[in-house]
Amino acid sequence: MHIETGAPFKGRKLEQLKAFLGRAGLEYEEGVHFSVCLYEHGEILATGSLDGNVFKCIAVREDRQGEDLTAKILTELRKEAIRREQVHLFLFTKPGNIRMFADFGFYPIASTPEALLMENRKNGARDYARSLAEDCDGVIGAAVVNCNPFTLGHRYLIETASARCDLLHLFVLTEDRSRFPSADRLQLVQAGTSDIPNVRVHETGPYMISSVTFPTYFIKDKTHAQDIACRLDLEIFARIFAREMGITVRFVGTEPNCQVTSAYNRQMLAYLPPLGIRVEEIQRKEIGGVPISASRVRALIDQGEIEKTAEWVPPTTYQYIRTHFAKEKKE
Repeated sequence: MHIETGAPFKGRKLEQLKAFLGRAGLEYEEGVHFSVCLYEHGEILATGSLDGNVFKCIAVREDRQGEDLTAKILTELRKEAIRREQVHLFLFTKPGNIRMFADFGFYPIASTPEALLMENRKNGARDYARSLAEDCDGVIGAAVVNCNPFTLGHRYLIETASARCDLLHLFVLTEDRSRFPSADRLQLVQAGTSDIPNVRVHETGPYMISSVTFPTYFIKDKTHAQDIACRLDLEIFARIFAREMGITVRFVGTEPNCQVTSAYNRQMLAYLPPLGIRVEEIQRKEIGGVPISASRVRALIDQGEIEKTAEWVPPTTYQYIRTHFAKEKKE
């Protein structure tokens, strides 16, 4: 019995790993950057992978379960995470595995019948939500946005939402998988809403609409994978953030273009009201009959039409675009 690691595996080793995971009812994800396999006589007995700070694709051959092989895999994954200076770790599994992973120092965040999300910090998500809470006697609302980049459409959504509640918590997606970097998106939202006194701008951290909260690799029914992922994300929002921060209404803009976002909005409308959270859809602002969208702004940038973006974004965003993308146009 010996351990091999891949960063990531390629070729025959990768195909062998994919086949092993398939037999375990799991699916290898391309975002994986490190994998551990425990071999015996050339056959995989157990495996686990690391995607950023998320442990995933953990499986043990059925006839070798109960031999403490999971502990060997997790030990190797922890070593690699430490080497990469990843200290806040997450793990996806099926709800029936909660006790096994609790023994390795992971604590449940939220679950659905199909998926369980755990982290290595006790009450990590709840403590983060509590740190953002603010006393307010009136209605407390929330909105979750990407703002890639911050547009006049986002500004309209936030202005409208802030007028309908006494305190509005605005969560900006932290994950860096967008054209505009996370830190810059956050700064543009802060600058573009600084004159609205009842708005509080926060990072989502890893807890909302991220690769952490949207698992699909172990969900066999891919036609419903996105629905399951949405429910897990909304479960975290409702039972942790809304509860700890006193949020009773969530605002969302209508979505005529993106099917994924539109499906998420439908899930929200069905899932949150029974948990005591009202959902209010705000009609998207238009210019000349065309809905304002960040994708439109990005397209103008790609076309070198920097000046035309001024019609779609606040002055602070326009200045950012001129500073960061005018050079690309010249080149």
